[in-house]
Amino acid sequence: MNLHTDIPSRAEIDALLAGRDAASVSIYVPTDPASPGEAERIELKNLAAEAVRQLEEAGTPKADADAIAEQLASLDPDETFWRHQARSLAVFATPRSLVSFRLPNRLVAQVQVADRFHLKPLLRAVTFPQVAFLLALAQGSVRLLEVGPEVGPWEVDVPDLPSDVASAAGMASIADRAPRGALQGAEGQKVRMRQYCREVDRALRPMLAGLDVPLVLAATEPLDSIYRSVNTYPHLAPQSVPGSPEASSDTELVAGARTVLDTVYAAELERVRELYERRASQGRTAQDVVDLARAATFGAVDTVLVDIDDVVPGTVDEDSGAVTFAEEDDAVAYGVVDEIARRVWLNGGRVLAVRREDVPGGGAAAGILRYAV
Repeated sequence: MNLHTDIPSRAEIDALLAGRDAASVSIYVPTDPASPGEAERIELKNLAAEAVRQLEEAGTPKADADAIAEQLASLDPDETFWRHQARSLAVFATPRSLVSFRLPNRLVAQVQVADRFHLKPLLRAVTFPQVAFLLALAQGSVRLLEVGPEVGPWEVDVPDLPSDVASAAGMASIADRAPRGALQGAEGQKVRMRQYCREVDRALRPMLAGLDVPLVLAATEPLDSIYRSVNTYPHLAPQSVPGSPEASSDTELVAGARTVLDTVYAAELERVRELYERRASQGRTAQDVVDLARAATFGAVDTVLVDIDDVVPGTVDEDSGAVTFAEEDDAVAYGVVDEIARRVWLNGGRVLAVRREDVPGGGAAAGILRYAV
C-alpha cells in the first residue's frame, strides 16, 4: 500500500508557475485520509461555486466559466479519488485543463481566481513535506517503510534488498568461520556488515533516484556508522531513530522518524534565520512586500520565506515590479506575495512556504538578497 500523496515535482511547479490564463482557478481543500470524502466533496462544491461567481463578476466569457465549472464538477462522482486522500487537496483549473495534487500538509480551505494560479500553499508541500522513508536496518533484517503525516507506515517492496548480513555475505551465519586467509572475529564481522550495507544502498538507489524525500535511518552501532559511510543517497537525515529496529514496533519507529523530521526541519529553518540576520547587517534583506516585489522581478532574491496562509490582494508590474494593492481579493487582483514567490522561484531562488511565526519580522514575507539593492 502506498501513501496517497502527489507531491509535485519541480517541473510540474514550473509549469503551473509559468501558466497564464485569464480564467485560472486555484482551490485548496483540507482532507482526511480516513474519511469517505463526503464533507470534502461538499467543501469543493462550495469553493467551486465561489470561483464561478468571481469569474462571472469579472466578466469572464460564459463559455469559459461554464467549462471551469464542468472541470471541477467532474471530480465529484469519482469515488476512488475521494477514498484515497491525504491531508489537503489542491486543484488548479482553467477552461482547458484540470490538475490536482493530494498533499501531506494540512492547509486552510481557500479559493483564488486570477490570470495565474495561487501556488504559495502548494509550495509548503515542497518546503516541508512531512514525508520520509524509514530504513529499519539490523543484522538480522532490513525493511524500508514509507512515512506520511499522521498516517502510515507502509512497507515498500524493494527488489534485490538483502534479507540480513549473513545472506549478503553468502554465509549461513555471520558467526561462520571465514575462508582461510580472510579476516576473522569482530573485524571480519564488520567487513561483512559493510558488504551488507553496500548491497542495501545499491538496492535502494533505483527506488530513491531523483527524489529529495528525507531518508531516516533506524539502526544501532556499528551498523549505523557503517551504513552512513557507504550511503549514496544525498538526503539521509543526520539523526537516527534510537534503539534496535527489531525491538520496536512500526508505530514506535514512525514516531521516532517524525521526531527526526521535526529536528531536521527546525535545524534548516534556524540556519535560514541565522543567514537572514547576517545578511541584514549587510543590507541584503527585505521584509516590505513592495521592496521584495521589485527585487524578485530583477532576480535579486536568493531566498524568500512566505506565510502560506496570508493573501495580500493586488498586482505586480511585469517589468518594473511595482506593486498596486487592491482592497479586496477578486478575479482581477491576485496575491502579491504569491507573485513574489513565483518570480523568486522562476529566477532560480529558493522559496520557503512557512507559518507566519517562522517569517523573520512576523510579516507576510521576508527575503535574503543576492546583493544589496
